[in-house]
Amino acid sequence: MEEETIITAALSTLASPQLTDLTSSILSLTLHHHSRLSSLLCSPSLFSLALHHLHSLSLAHKTLLIAKYLLSSLHHLTRHFHPPTLIPPHPTTTIKHRDLDAALLLIFLCDVHQESPEILKTPRTGWREGLRKHYSKTVLRRSSVGVHYGGVLLPYVEMVIRCWRFVGVMAGCAVKEGREVAAAPAAVVALPAVEVRGGGGECVICREKMSGGRDVCELPCEHLFHWMCILPWLKKTNTCPCCRFQLPTEDVFCEIERLWSALIKIGDGALSGERT
Repeated sequence: MEEETIITAALSTLASPQLTDLTSSILSLTLHHHSRLSSLLCSPSLFSLALHHLHSLSLAHKTLLIAKYLLSSLHHLTRHFHPPTLIPPHPTTTIKHRDLDAALLLIFLCDVHQESPEILKTPRTGWREGLRKHYSKTVLRRSSVGVHYGGVLLPYVEMVIRCWRFVGVMAGCAVKEGREVAAAPAAVVALPAVEVRGGGGECVICREKMSGGRDVCELPCEHLFHWMCILPWLKKTNTCPCCRFQLPTEDVFCEIERLWSALIKIGDGALSGERT
């Protein structure tokens, strides 16, 4: 409940047009996912293929599957917050259609295991029909909530939190905070060059003054550095040397930690403001 409260507080900081746009996009995404899962459960061949694909994956690959699904969900939740993501998600962090179907089925099976475990105790050949009926009841129950901010966003936030906990438990140190990883090359290439005006400040990496009129690199946090200093730095770590602002990476688990931390920070700030 604490995580849900914090994320909800973060979303409440969005302007009304942004919240409306976010709700619409998540509703569209949710309906798309419902359609894909429904197609799986209604087709014996598609269900069999997706289930076989799931069973062929190791626990580590199942965790990566949920991690990519979680990352995609976090990209949707955080896309209206400042500063925006510099680049589209890297191919290694995106989820393909086949894996999306497997992830949706796996998440649904986990939900069924908690809500109606007796379905999964029957022979596997009978799973599809039992799952299809359970899914129909679930969709009908959720549709009665109505299409408004809470009715769309809260179930989505709950799903994100469940996936976050699963990945946190199963991935272990892979999502441990503080693990250094290089910034995504595409994010580095997208960094702007700005001209130093006036006397210029000091580059904290080399401790030398940045001469006026010289082009330097500006990070999204607005800190400036010599290009020859910041490029080797970003090959080792995605964080700003001054404030630890994080640039996008090509690592799924580090991207999850980056977006999750940003969301929690905004939510904590909003709640602190309410208390004062």
